[in-house]
Amino acid sequence: MYGLHMLVFWICVAIGIVVFSAMFYSILRHRKSLGVKAARFHENTAVEVLWTLVPLSILVGMAIPATRVLIAMEDTSASDMTVKVTGYQWKWHYEYLDEEVSFFSNLATPQEQILGLEEKGEHYLLEVDNPMVVPVGKRIRILLTASDVIHAWWVPDLAIKRDAIPGFINEVWTRIDEPGVFRGQCAELCGRGHAFMPIVVVAKDEAGWQAWLEEQRASKAADETLAMADWSMDDLMARGREVHETHCAACHQAGGEGIPGVFPAIQGSAIATGALEEHLEIVIRGQPGTAMAAFGPQLSDADLASVITYQRNAWGNDTGDVVTPARIGSAR
Repeated sequence: MYGLHMLVFWICVAIGIVVFSAMFYSILRHRKSLGVKAARFHENTAVEVLWTLVPLSILVGMAIPATRVLIAMEDTSASDMTVKVTGYQWKWHYEYLDEEVSFFSNLATPQEQILGLEEKGEHYLLEVDNPMVVPVGKRIRILLTASDVIHAWWVPDLAIKRDAIPGFINEVWTRIDEPGVFRGQCAELCGRGHAFMPIVVVAKDEAGWQAWLEEQRASKAADETLAMADWSMDDLMARGREVHETHCAACHQAGGEGIPGVFPAIQGSAIATGALEEHLEIVIRGQPGTAMAAFGPQLSDADLASVITYQRNAWGNDTGDVVTPARIGSAR
């Protein structure tokens, strides 16, 4: 791509030199002060054909390599791996189709920094809990879609900006030649939390990539083990607070007070203090026609159990209900 840019640049430089040289020569050599009289003629077929064919040839000469580059930019075939990226309000989901690895990526900036209670960090609003990790030197095909509204996956350093549209899949590919960290953001206004869904891509060498894959597989096995563990109220409340601040606070606020007229409060709500089954149903399956997404596909049984336990016992709700991962499993 850089080679094409420089080729077109030097062609334009050459054209500029020829055109402006001829223009200034004509202006200076044939000016009235030298006694030159303007010639009068109607047409010259040979000249007209020449000044048509020369620009046409130049344009065709530039169009051929440009077309090749554009086709190569859009051609996602012969990729070494495929990652499906799905936009949600307000997070990203990454699914490695060849590795059976998937996870959600959420903003990791602490609420205290967002609220101005702490000094902002180096990567304020550009840090996530789970970055997209890829190997260097591999051709990576990226499929982009969305679950709710239109988002846009934008990573400037990788020269990628593609819309993520519900019900539609866009494609793009990249190859990163050196290890590094590349940060981006959602570039399509997608609601209240638009500014809080950053993108982080981490490129690792082959050894680091394989080690990361093993960590992901081990984490999946650990989640299954957690679902069978015995959980105390204190354990569920501690984990539930973390899950709530990561996944729920953007709408319902960290203190559960919600935003009047926009997002309902959890604190003192009929849902959080009423029948447990209704609370489970809403969190697991969502509420169609509202901004309340289904968190069943997004969170593990342990995370769902802890966050529901937390919401039913925090902020004065005090129902005393303890929801276990096994209870979540039976409610799915």
